[in-house]
Amino acid sequence: MEFKELISRRRSVRKFETQRPVEADVVERLVAAALAAPSSRNSRSTRLAVVTDRTAIERMAVMRDYGSAFMAGAPLAIVVAGDRRASDLWEVNAAIAATVLQLAAVDEGLASCWVQVAGRPRRKEAPEGETAADYLRGFLPLGEEWEPLCVVAIGYSDYVPKPLPEADDASRVVRVE
Repeated sequence: MEFKELISRRRSVRKFETQRPVEADVVERLVAAALAAPSSRNSRSTRLAVVTDRTAIERMAVMRDYGSAFMAGAPLAIVVAGDRRASDLWEVNAAIAATVLQLAAVDEGLASCWVQVAGRPRRKEAPEGETAADYLRGFLPLGEEWEPLCVVAIGYSDYVPKPLPEADDASRVVRVE
């Protein structure tokens, strides 16, 4: 697949074929791609928790009371986190890795959607209460130094999202020539 096609196909998809698991060799290629993503000073601060257990994914789907429920239908969820001790830019490194992970998913014929964890409360009406990250730490084997950035829900899907709407992209670019 050409890079331009890969970029245009990468869309947030929240509907998955729940009965079709992502094959182990495909999961390993996704993980390898994400871990090969660039990181500040080659710190390799990104950490991944690969979750295929249906019960665990269903628990993850309620990490927030908004924006995460669809995950219950995903056969694969990957927590993308950063090791705060490895780099002060762990969040940037993890974001790059999550993006590479989503592009690798497209290349494998999969759909995905990023669910933000960092900075998000479990309950919208209680922003000072338990965080989504603390909730995940309660049942996933995340290292003490791991700071979750997001979860990428991944699976096969026959859902085709609408094309991106036209945008005034020229207004978002400045040129110095």
